[in-house]
Amino acid sequence: MAEPKDENFLDDIDEAEAETYEVEVEEIDDDAAEVDALKAERDELKDKWMRALADAENARKRADKQRREAENYGGAKLSRDILPVYDNLKRAVEAAGEKTEENAALIEGLELTMRELLNTFRKHGIEPIAPEVGDKFDPNEHEAMFEAPVPGTKAGEIIQVSAEGFMLHDRLLRPAQVGVSSFTG
Repeated sequence: MAEPKDENFLDDIDEAEAETYEVEVEEIDDDAAEVDALKAERDELKDKWMRALADAENARKRADKQRREAENYGGAKLSRDILPVYDNLKRAVEAAGEKTEENAALIEGLELTMRELLNTFRKHGIEPIAPEVGDKFDPNEHEAMFEAPVPGTKAGEIIQVSAEGFMLHDRLLRPAQVGVSSFTG
């Protein structure tokens, strides 16, 4: 092939050669377009895969949290329903009075039953809230059943405990029912 006479050597190339070059350029352009399309499709599929992976991980974490909560707090309704049994046993022990020869076995049986019930509660994460007279009222753990001005006490001090409260792990199952002083003198 001869040296091009002017700066535009394509003018010197015969038509057949020019067509060959054009076909090759078109094929390269087509290949490049196809590569770009495949890269875009790959990136889109990778993005979808990453999102699906993240969704699966979030679903696993959610299911694990729900399982733990069901394990820890699933029995809350049953626990609340059993609390009156504890209250009645406690009242029965208090009503029995002092131990005598006649009632010693009865009182011992009630106390043993109450201890066993408390052990079962603890085994399942239920702990009593047992405020004492003179403790400060805590609205997160106590329910004020009444308020009365009692000399010698401070406002917000517990003056009577009507019923113990209970926690289920870190959640309030039932607040302790208390009377609170309103005395400000």
